[in-house]
Amino acid sequence: MSDTVRKKPFVLGLTGSIGMGKSATAAMFSARGVPVHDADAAVHALYGPGGAAAGAIGAAFPGTLAPDGGVDRAHLRDAVLGRPDALARLEGLVHPLVRAIGHAFLERHAGAPLVLLDIPLLYETGGEARCDAVLVVTAPPEVQRARVLARPGMTEAAFAAILAKQMPDAEKRARADYVLDTSLGFAAAEAEVAGIVAQLTDEAGHHGDRPRSQPNSNPFAVDVRSEEN
Repeated sequence: MSDTVRKKPFVLGLTGSIGMGKSATAAMFSARGVPVHDADAAVHALYGPGGAAAGAIGAAFPGTLAPDGGVDRAHLRDAVLGRPDALARLEGLVHPLVRAIGHAFLERHAGAPLVLLDIPLLYETGGEARCDAVLVVTAPPEVQRARVLARPGMTEAAFAAILAKQMPDAEKRARADYVLDTSLGFAAAEAEVAGIVAQLTDEAGHHGDRPRSQPNSNPFAVDVRSEEN
């Protein structure tokens, strides 16, 4: 390939169901120098006091702001629950802001060989269209269950509700380019991440400027009701 061909970062999507170890895996990539875009963190910032989405959400859904000016997520979920029109209105407010943050991330790291998009509902929202490959983190059901129910305030009902809106783990694994079983231990996961980084960093030097996303896809879409993952 000619040196005059502009190269883009290799975009690796990271996803996985709740309790599968996605955040810990993302941290391993970050520790190896890979820029990481955390979709949940972006939404937290938008919803927080002074966040770019907070005022608009408060105006569109009265009673959903906390005393500090941030979005009260429980009240917001109640405001859109079972109301597709309200959810569509909320997504119309939030998704353009999330997209802008995601695109700004890619602009900032345009010279990196590899970047990671950490998106809990990547498959559910069509985000794989923006990725060159997808890594799914997984664990046996009993391990997942134990991890999730150990979280403060988590209940069986809440766990079931979160699982209901997520694509089944088996389907994610079937669609993935890479699968990492986080139940095998920290050292095994680190070794797997090291291998993926080495492979994709090398591949990034050769894949050039090939297109990824479809015109109508939203690679940075998230579930705007909740950040549980």
